[in-house]
Amino acid sequence: MLILLCLVSTATVVLGQNNEQASASQSTNLVMSNAIDISFVSNNSSNGSDVNMAFNTVNDYANGVESAPIELRIRSNKDFNVFAKTTSNKFTYSGSTTPAPQMKVNKSLYIKVVENNTGGNTPNSVNNKYKPLRKSNRKLVNKGTAGGNNTLKVQYKADPGFEFPAGTYSVSVVYTATQR
Repeated sequence: MLILLCLVSTATVVLGQNNEQASASQSTNLVMSNAIDISFVSNNSSNGSDVNMAFNTVNDYANGVESAPIELRIRSNKDFNVFAKTTSNKFTYSGSTTPAPQMKVNKSLYIKVVENNTGGNTPNSVNNKYKPLRKSNRKLVNKGTAGGNNTLKVQYKADPGFEFPAGTYSVSVVYTATQR
């Protein structure tokens, strides 16, 4: 009887060695918040390069001057709208005329959307049509769709006419992407 017990114990040890296994598990949680970004494609920055629109001929003053298209990228994990506005109602003047001329932005600087790859729509007022820029928001995209590479191209037109003297007239344009 003693021999039989030893064989049973040996068999148990061998079975235990062939089935060694342990496991552990854990939950992995992605804690995500809403995120949105707008930047200029030309320099991959939220600060775009200066747009210089030169008036060199009488025809420039008579017809206005257009900028090259400016491309923006919007990345968002939710649908969004895009707006543009200026930081002031008037241009800042740098030149030799005193007192400084007062050029109104909404009478001289215009914007239009020339290409919209955001999945949203462009309001008819700026869809390949120039509308004045102003200190309050002008909607450029309505209901853009969430994604990592939505793009938008805009173009400016400056048309101040003949009433202003030579110099540099400056204003900042701010683009805002807002999640819906």
